[in-house]
Amino acid sequence: MTARPPIPTTDDLLTRYQQIRDHSLKLADGLTAEDCQLQSMPEASPIKWHLAHTSWFFETFILAGLPSPPAPFDPAFAVLFNSYYVGIGPRHARPERGMLSRPSLDQVFAYREHVDRLMADALSNDALSASLRQLVELGLNHEQQHQELMLTDLKHHFSCNPLKPAWRPAGADQAEPPHNHGPLQRIAVEGGLTSIGFPGNGFCYDNEQPRHKVWLAPYRLASRNVTNGEFLAFIRDGGYQRPELWLSDGWDWVVARQQRAPLYWQVPEDNGWQVFTLHGLQPLKDHATLSHVSFYEADAYARWAGARLPTEAEWEHAATTQLHLHGLADEVWQWCNSAYLAYPGFRPASGAVGEYNGKFMINQMVLRGGSLATPAGHSRPSYRNFFPPSAQWQFSGVRLAWDD
Repeated sequence: MTARPPIPTTDDLLTRYQQIRDHSLKLADGLTAEDCQLQSMPEASPIKWHLAHTSWFFETFILAGLPSPPAPFDPAFAVLFNSYYVGIGPRHARPERGMLSRPSLDQVFAYREHVDRLMADALSNDALSASLRQLVELGLNHEQQHQELMLTDLKHHFSCNPLKPAWRPAGADQAEPPHNHGPLQRIAVEGGLTSIGFPGNGFCYDNEQPRHKVWLAPYRLASRNVTNGEFLAFIRDGGYQRPELWLSDGWDWVVARQQRAPLYWQVPEDNGWQVFTLHGLQPLKDHATLSHVSFYEADAYARWAGARLPTEAEWEHAATTQLHLHGLADEVWQWCNSAYLAYPGFRPASGAVGEYNGKFMINQMVLRGGSLATPAGHSRPSYRNFFPPSAQWQFSGVRLAWDD
């Protein structure tokens, strides 16, 4: 998660800081303290923890780096709200974050107000060095990552409640964009020598660099993402009962979990298929973009459809060549047939923030694009998301590819 951006101005940072921090609170608006305490599985975190952890980041990496650092809001928070930063010190176990009934939600809000006040003073008085301003930029992008996680985690938390509560009464979850109503087109993409990786100015994470050359054979990429109705045809054709369609680990996953459908789909009874959304339980919409599938499911569907998943280099090349592609960054993250590995010449930055990305370059697959839960402006064509191949709770979907 290390940044290597140009040095931002303090005026711009202060405005963006206030906007992004306010957006986190808007996502939590209307939730009860009980809602914010939930942790439905080890991979997800309570909303309260997200709100505190993002504040911990600014307190730990920026405020503590000031020439005259303020006293910490509460020394215990250094352990409670650290995530993966071993270089910073001990951390509370991730699967047990939901057990943190203390501090209360009100105390977490007070913590945010404390950090925001000190950060506003530092930014207003131009008290931050160039290196600290770069860390603020990193912290803002980090908070946007957690804003997306707040929605994905809350959706999973609420899905475990028999009442099937809604986060909001309506919204983009299960939207049916016009392009999903038309046939899927196979868009030809020229191959050859091209470059991938962050191209230059602006913010990026260290795992998007260095920019480097790759050779691509000509290929075709789907004009849009796979829909619910298209995946339903895979289910009705016995897709989850056909081992020849699945990777070995994927088939073991299907058998162990007795998997029969994507996450949040409910096996039909009298009323047909239903799906849990951020807006409660709804009838499954055929023309909505498929989401919450694992890499295993995405790969099996692609085999069934006579296609394959794109590599991340193919995806990025197509996304930057002005092709007529729909839903690249505002519907679902798209699984790629690429392991999450370092680019040639990758070097993590020094210090604690440099340990984040490199340590996860194992047992993960790459996703590209962005989802309906991704904050506006956060993603870019070179952005590399990554999750284990079994992960379903993110807004992850399928874009097909073919050899030309």
